[in-house]
Amino acid sequence: MASKILVSLVCPFHNEEMGIDYFYEAITLEIAQLDSFDFEILCIDDGSKDNTLAYLVKLTHKDPRFKILELSRNFGKEAALTAGLDHAVGALIIPLDSDLQDPPSLISRLIHAWQENDVDVVLAKRVDRKSDSLSKRLSAAAFYDTYNFLAHIKIPTNVGDCRLMTRIVVDALKLLPEKQRFMKGLFAWVGFKTITIEYVRQTRSFGSSKFSGWKLWNFALEGITSFSSLPLRVWTYMGVTGAMITVLYGLYIVIRTLIFGVDLPGYPSLFVAILFFGSVQLIGIGVLGEYIGRTYMEAKQRPTYLIRKFYQEPPIKPEN
Repeated sequence: MASKILVSLVCPFHNEEMGIDYFYEAITLEIAQLDSFDFEILCIDDGSKDNTLAYLVKLTHKDPRFKILELSRNFGKEAALTAGLDHAVGALIIPLDSDLQDPPSLISRLIHAWQENDVDVVLAKRVDRKSDSLSKRLSAAAFYDTYNFLAHIKIPTNVGDCRLMTRIVVDALKLLPEKQRFMKGLFAWVGFKTITIEYVRQTRSFGSSKFSGWKLWNFALEGITSFSSLPLRVWTYMGVTGAMITVLYGLYIVIRTLIFGVDLPGYPSLFVAILFFGSVQLIGIGVLGEYIGRTYMEAKQRPTYLIRKFYQEPPIKPEN
């Protein structure tokens, strides 16, 4: 008999103890319908402060398909996802959020779409985000529009981390050396033949989002500065434009002085001009600082994550 294709599910966890039993039941029920494939479920504990790790380790005793990577601290979702992709051994790899807002039924849909098409990547696109708050939907739309306007590597709108990738795609991702990782951009950068399926995003069945508004803002900045240098060029254009306006305004003052004489000093307009150009300079310095900061962090060559322990129950050997 031909060996079954191994599928790796990569699932980062951070303080999700309330939903682990539900996660286990939902995942095992879904993959039980795909008996022509073998599965490993690689769970990454990203420095949880609750009992998430203890509950995950219990899963390895219950089901040897579950494997646990315990990171040494909380490195963030992008680092946890990178750790999972680095250690997944399947021929097909599917990242999946542990909160199951991306429903487990996507697993079979992604695999069937891959079987029916000669592709390397199958994307899962959210067509209905009513489960998210209005502010989150609006900010997400603004991010995608801004990012794709600025960056030369476009990312598909409303596509998260959930997708199917073949081994060749994941091996390509592992070649990318940057330490500050914006995974949506890296997924798009490596390319490969891709198709998209659509699904409706679910509401959270347990817990709450770990991304605050401030974290989402910083995440957006991370993505834009990772894949676009346009914000740096903008300040060159603004400087040239400001210089031209200044020259024209200077000529206007000279001509007006020659024709009408000297006016009283315009202190209010001078004050506004100083504040305006001072603010512009500070913003420009801030943008420059973002890129210098990224260069500084990359130059340190610190690892993206550190693993404290790997938990895996040995498979049960059949009796002779």
